[in-house]
Amino acid sequence: MSIKLGFVVSEFNRDITYMMEVEGKEHASFLGAEVTEVFYVPGAYDMPLAVKRMLKTKKVDAVITIGCVIEGATQHDEIVVQHAARKIIDLSLEYDKPVTLGISGPGMTRMEATERIDYAKRAVESAVKMIQRLQ
Repeated sequence: MSIKLGFVVSEFNRDITYMMEVEGKEHASFLGAEVTEVFYVPGAYDMPLAVKRMLKTKKVDAVITIGCVIEGATQHDEIVVQHAARKIIDLSLEYDKPVTLGISGPGMTRMEATERIDYAKRAVESAVKMIQRLQ
């Protein structure tokens, strides 16, 4: 049975999230999983609704969130990631399916964000392992 993955991808900092998405898809294929759904959202804060809709369709075994939150002049980046991560965990528990955190940040520069593109790969790896272990 093939593992079906959904990606929820942030368009904010798209130059970085594009590379994360490509790396995540390549790693999914390497692991024998299939990315069957992709939903683009404006930013990481917007992810929970898209994750919930994807989980409700039952077309995926797990959802991978892909985003990049770069530090600004205020604590906005910390608030965005904290709230998105909290809701993502809640949705995973509510729907009894893995929802993994492939969001890099907060508190990083654009250079550090570029160095953390592999967060998407890690999130895909976690999702596949969780599905295998929960079956």
